[in-house]
Amino acid sequence: MLTEERHAFILDQLKQHNIVKTQALITVLNSSESTIRRDLQQLEAGGKLKRIHGGAKRMYQLNDELSVHEKSSKSVQEKNAIGRLAASLIDNNDVIYLDAGTTTYTMIEFINAMDITVVTNGILHASLLADKNIHTVLVGGKVKSSTKAIVGATSQRELRNYRFNKSFIGMNGIDPEYGCTTPDPEEAALKEIAQQHAATAYVLADHSKWNQVHFVKVCGIEEVTIVTDKVEGNLISNIENTTILEAKQ
Repeated sequence: MLTEERHAFILDQLKQHNIVKTQALITVLNSSESTIRRDLQQLEAGGKLKRIHGGAKRMYQLNDELSVHEKSSKSVQEKNAIGRLAASLIDNNDVIYLDAGTTTYTMIEFINAMDITVVTNGILHASLLADKNIHTVLVGGKVKSSTKAIVGATSQRELRNYRFNKSFIGMNGIDPEYGCTTPDPEEAALKEIAQQHAATAYVLADHSKWNQVHFVKVCGIEEVTIVTDKVEGNLISNIENTTILEAKQ
């Protein structure tokens, strides 16, 4: 087997299991111990994994958060499909929370339920909801310029007083081990409250968010229903206790 093929296999195993054992790789790849050790050294040097006693563990990178403008141009079709499916989950007379974010924003044009109340921390969301004559509550607090989200102690205190039939939450990263994560602690605090105060909490995230880990954990993936466009087959075995709704484009 070529070096590139061994490296690809090792990284795929790390995606699925987070840890690989040297002895198991020797057996499966039919390679010598020195070859596997050299492979792990090379992958560690490239920042792909971290060697540990008897094997290696997966590495992840904490990425910077993109602005609203940057996010809005990514995975447009996938976000529309997710937004359409998520909007169909809203029933007449529901009280819902709609988190700031470009994927949750796409929901609004597809909302057909009647007599609903929407609480949001998204400035752009509130404006579009008002244009559709949907009863809208915009939480108070400070404005985060990059995401046009309202955050801070005031918004957290206000949100704790509310209860929702459903909450729809955007997320920057979803990982079987590290859960649902996001870069900003203040946004994470609001997402966590919204998740905890809803009868049903939905996390909206396209496939590019899977296997991504960011600074702050919001919740475990088993605590929410994930609305996404697709899930890679090698992830299924690691998310048995999580409800996933796949949107069709």
